[in-house]
Amino acid sequence: MSDHHIAGDHHSSPATTALGTLLLLPSELLHEILIRLALPELLRVRSVARPLSHLISSPDFRRFYHLASVSSGPAPAAAWLLVFKKLPPRGAALRGFHGPSGRWFRIPVSDIISPAVPPGEDLYFLAASGSSFLFAANGRRELVVVDLSAQSARRLPPSPLGPRGTSSWRRFGIKLVADPPGPNRFRFLFAELVNNTPFLFEYTSDTDTWQSSEAVLADGPTAPAGPDATYLCAAHAGPDCVMVYSGPGLGHRGAVFFRPRFPQNPNGAAGNGAERLHVYGDGSAVVVRSTVVDEPSRTRVKAVAGVDLYGFGPEAAAGGDWQLISTVPGELVEGFRKPYAVMTGLLAEREGVIRLVLISNCRGAWDVVWLSYDRGRGEWRWVPVPDWGGTKGLNMAGIAVSSTFSRLWPPAPTICH
Repeated sequence: MSDHHIAGDHHSSPATTALGTLLLLPSELLHEILIRLALPELLRVRSVARPLSHLISSPDFRRFYHLASVSSGPAPAAAWLLVFKKLPPRGAALRGFHGPSGRWFRIPVSDIISPAVPPGEDLYFLAASGSSFLFAANGRRELVVVDLSAQSARRLPPSPLGPRGTSSWRRFGIKLVADPPGPNRFRFLFAELVNNTPFLFEYTSDTDTWQSSEAVLADGPTAPAGPDATYLCAAHAGPDCVMVYSGPGLGHRGAVFFRPRFPQNPNGAAGNGAERLHVYGDGSAVVVRSTVVDEPSRTRVKAVAGVDLYGFGPEAAAGGDWQLISTVPGELVEGFRKPYAVMTGLLAEREGVIRLVLISNCRGAWDVVWLSYDRGRGEWRWVPVPDWGGTKGLNMAGIAVSSTFSRLWPPAPTICH
């Protein structure tokens, strides 16, 4: 693997000549051309021409570019897949995969986070939204947020549950929200059972404080999802889970909880030795059906047989069943079907697009599957994620998706070939 900084490519080339011609175009036409470029190309253009840098860095262009990217189709066009790779203390890095360009980027955060954590701290990457990246520090048992836009890091005060190690945060029921965007502006929410009672916890950066509320058992239809709605999985054990909802339609109540059940799977059993992985996120659930692969090995090797998406229908009663929304087409499953020994996943929804990431390992080799489902179109897409040359023996310490990362124009990352 070789790395090249985008900002360092200033040699004379046909592309440089084309940029000179580009600067002569009317501003309206220039604007339309730049909006059609992927973020990696914009970073390159910004670094080689100062007039274009001013235009691309302007708030108006950022806003127009984000609106164009989120309305460009069912692909995870505005989304990034982010992986935290543990290396020696000074070399820890985030890797970001940009779907439309099909390239990995190395996103430097070590220099930003170092003033907030001692050398050698054991970090785990939890979530990302906008330019904010949330880490759990195992040694200090606290949360740390890195803001790329502000080039700063801050430690969060302990949650109402007190200091916690990284193992307490590796769960489905957490959410980082950076809307409206802005340097060091975010909310962090998580749900958890406390003495067998569901609670919702929320940290707000503007006030640097936590709030907590006990969820009460829902006694009516679940409220419809929306931009201000939050569904969090407070606890789960396979198909059994406790969901906490906070949002419109609750009146004076801060949060409600319910225990949805899965109906009989219409796809039937996956076969002899069938296994099911349940992944929860943003009011949806995915069931990954796998079969055991007959291989002579000490390790029990499996392969994905099917993927089913469940959600809450508009008329679903509180505590009722999950409803099957869609099944990933068999031809897509065949495209990413590989043997694996262990698998986990994450599920997130934004602006009508559900994103599913499955991370598996087989004999030390990691594999990442990225799927997206567009609710409006009822379409699945599989975005092949190439190996960046460092997944063999990878010490992966957290993975997330962020659909708003592209609007913040972070410092130019490094392309990983």
